[in-house]
Amino acid sequence: MSSQGGFGQSKEFLDLVKSIGEARSKAEEDRIVLREVETLKRRIAEPEIPKRKLKEYILRLVYVEMLGHDASFGYIHAVKMTHDESLLLKRTGYLAVTLFLNEDHDLIILIVNTIQKDLKSDNYLVVCAALNAVCKLINEETIPAVLPQVVELLGHPKEAVRKKAVMALHRFYQRSSSSVTHLISNFRKKLCDNDPGVMGATLCPLFDLITIDVNSYKDLVVSFVNILKQVAERRLPKSYDYHQMPAPFIQIKLLKILSVLGNGDKQASEQMYTVLGDSMRKCDSTSNIGNAVLYECICCVSSLHPNPKLIESAADAISKFLKSDSHNLKYMGIDALGRLIKISPEIAEKHQLAVIDCLEDPDDTLKRKTFELLYKMTKSSNVEVIVDRMIDYMISINDNHYKTEIASRCVELGEQFAPSNQWFIQTMNKVFEHAGDLVNIKVAHNLMRLIAEGFGEDDDTADSQLRSSAVESYLRIIGEPKLPSAFLQVICWVLGEYGTADGRYSPSYITGKLCDVAEAHSSDDMVKAYAVTALMKIYSFEIAAGRKVEMLPECQSLIEEVSASHSTDLQQRAYELQAVIGLNAHAVGNIMPLDASCEDIEIDKSLSFLDNYVQQALEKGAQPYIPESERSGVLNISNFRSQDQHEASIHALRFEAYELPKPSLPSRTTPVTLASSTELVPVPEPSYPREVHQAASVPSLTDTGSSDLKLRLDGVQKKWGRSTYSSAPSTSNSDSHRTGNGATPDVVASVNSKAREVSYASRRSQVEISPEKQKLAASLFGGTTKPEKKQSSSGHKVSKTNSHATDKSHGAKGAISSETHAVSTTTLQPPPDLLDLGEPIITSNAPSVDPFKQLEGLLDLTQDTSVVNSGAAGATKAPDIMSLYAEMPTSGQSDSVANPLSSDIYDATLISGLSNATNRTSHGGNTIMQPTQLSKGPNPKGSLEKDALVRQLGVNPSSQNPNLFKDLLG
Repeated sequence: MSSQGGFGQSKEFLDLVKSIGEARSKAEEDRIVLREVETLKRRIAEPEIPKRKLKEYILRLVYVEMLGHDASFGYIHAVKMTHDESLLLKRTGYLAVTLFLNEDHDLIILIVNTIQKDLKSDNYLVVCAALNAVCKLINEETIPAVLPQVVELLGHPKEAVRKKAVMALHRFYQRSSSSVTHLISNFRKKLCDNDPGVMGATLCPLFDLITIDVNSYKDLVVSFVNILKQVAERRLPKSYDYHQMPAPFIQIKLLKILSVLGNGDKQASEQMYTVLGDSMRKCDSTSNIGNAVLYECICCVSSLHPNPKLIESAADAISKFLKSDSHNLKYMGIDALGRLIKISPEIAEKHQLAVIDCLEDPDDTLKRKTFELLYKMTKSSNVEVIVDRMIDYMISINDNHYKTEIASRCVELGEQFAPSNQWFIQTMNKVFEHAGDLVNIKVAHNLMRLIAEGFGEDDDTADSQLRSSAVESYLRIIGEPKLPSAFLQVICWVLGEYGTADGRYSPSYITGKLCDVAEAHSSDDMVKAYAVTALMKIYSFEIAAGRKVEMLPECQSLIEEVSASHSTDLQQRAYELQAVIGLNAHAVGNIMPLDASCEDIEIDKSLSFLDNYVQQALEKGAQPYIPESERSGVLNISNFRSQDQHEASIHALRFEAYELPKPSLPSRTTPVTLASSTELVPVPEPSYPREVHQAASVPSLTDTGSSDLKLRLDGVQKKWGRSTYSSAPSTSNSDSHRTGNGATPDVVASVNSKAREVSYASRRSQVEISPEKQKLAASLFGGTTKPEKKQSSSGHKVSKTNSHATDKSHGAKGAISSETHAVSTTTLQPPPDLLDLGEPIITSNAPSVDPFKQLEGLLDLTQDTSVVNSGAAGATKAPDIMSLYAEMPTSGQSDSVANPLSSDIYDATLISGLSNATNRTSHGGNTIMQPTQLSKGPNPKGSLEKDALVRQLGVNPSSQNPNLFKDLLG
């Protein structure tokens, strides 16, 4: 690559361009480009590429991308090049990026900061390059990042920067108009800029704004007229001339704006007449750009309030266009004439021959434009010529889309300007015959409606002649092959309605023709359906007239065939035909009246024939109908369906997490008398020590007095899990401690939170638990107990010298069991259940393991149901909550880590609250827990046990609200 070619590029690059230009096929070109892609992939990945070579590689990538091949592997190198300090490389990078990327590309975010920095550069060429990238790459989301800098550049000393800043704002308005709504006034200001380029750039956004809201810019009419006048008088610098026309593109944009501002406004139009006349006279018709300005002047004249002089000048210019040998000028003349005849239809008569001559031109585009003009110029005097020309052109072309358009226009013109009935029928026959199934089915329906309604309102003779001519023409062409389905449907309908109306053709002849049509198009069910219906009409008219019906053999075979058809529609039509034939004349006359296809059908929208039925239903207790507009608060059927689904989901199994507990409000309902199994007994409430710390935001719950009602939970069962649940082997201490450190299952915690809310609400409202809650508790915690192995009596002993708590049976979800006194045998009661309000029951089952503790793994199963033998008395003491909280080891440390959520304040508060419990004797038993002194010092294992049991009670222990334990534990 050492040798250089033209423009500083390597010879290799120039050879590439030359080889592509000399390629003889697209396949050869693709091979060359793909080989170049492989070369660029290899070279652009090399380290430490010289910037001059990298610049050439980027240009070669641009060339590859322009030829339709993928060059995405080099996009990132173009983005990096925009960061370069060299002006040449930076502009090359911006050029490549604007060609490679779109506004939604992922790499756009990498150049936003570079654009922001370059917009503040002192080199205006760098600023212009950045503004070019802004117009191409900035999307709606990144507009706010560069908008302040772009607005600031509107006052830049360089006119090129101001011009590109206006273009950038215009682009922002096109992307997101709401982002620059407050900056629209800047466009008005820049309209008066000293530089014509900035003023010309401002015309584009103003044209968009005026198109949306014309009235807001009516005050600028004078300014636009003055600018156009100055441009036409060549007051702009010579650099803005193009082919000796003064700033033609600015003139064209100004003419577009004036045509919008003057449309339908006579006062504004009068201010434009003079400058428009001057512009039309000064246009050079020898150049294409002069003709373009002249064409725009004609378009402006056609949109303003009519002015005879300007219309005459425009007509002369159109005449020159139409007489020109250039197809482009003829096309402009046809289009301009189509605009001008809207305000002056007589002009079209002068140029009718010239327009017809354009139809003979071999240029297909010019022909189509001419047919659009002919459609607008059609009158009763020229409809025959224009429609015939249209049909001839329709026959000669193969464009199905344009065939459909011309066919619909021929039908429309024939309906509006038909000189005679015969011509109209013949024209429609040609359209259907040559356009085939491309004719819209609506055209066929409109044709049938037009034949049924007729041309004359009260002239029955003219209508009869139209229908007779239609029947005659259809009988003549019905035997031709390859008739379109839509045309055959029209033929069958017309023959059925009016085939025998004038008496010229016998019913047997018409029915024979219809059977032939159905047989020839046996695969078209729609045509067969129309033919069967036409047969039914003809037979009905004969029966109603009192004449005998003789069905041809071919008609009979057709009916039998249709009766066995797979189409239910055809079967129904055949059965209806057979039923109608068997009726009398009076009934048939009422069912199929003669020539009644256009009679209005009365529709009873109020459904008055149901009044008697509705009245009877109301008398029997039915609810009256409420109109939809008068309904308030009535759910629609979708709401009822969603409500049913919601009710079904309530009674079904739920696998999602339970809701968080909500603060309970005092119940205002009156207490409901419960069954004898539910009993609330007053329990004296112990006092807490003075050093208990309470949060200031939590009110004290110990002021309810000593007569608060508490749940009596002696002997109440509590079970979690299925009835086939069996106790598992004892788990290790480490497992129980690890579970206690925060690994409580979500389902159990959710259920505990629900039970806590129910228990807390019951205590606050001082009313009995509602039956709904009892039912919920039964569904959640119901079940039978399972026998369980006895535990060693040495486990979980209660020291009489270390306990201040008495043996007290108190209900909670985490309670294990209450003590019972037995004379000869040792028995244990099942665990109490908070939500079971029955009387205590003494059972003789073996001691059972607490399912909560076994499920959670919070406690050792060896310590779960320890038994303390009391000598000769044989009394057995089961450990309860108080004994667990009272047991504090005096020596030794647990091998597990304490719960990080626990705190010393919480432990001290809990122990001090439990130490004041009073002594209690269990149902006449003689086992008494004596108060003892609690041990001091941290005990992680005890904390975990207390935390587990309290959570089973349905309470989250907190150092800020220790009175919760007082209320629950009594």
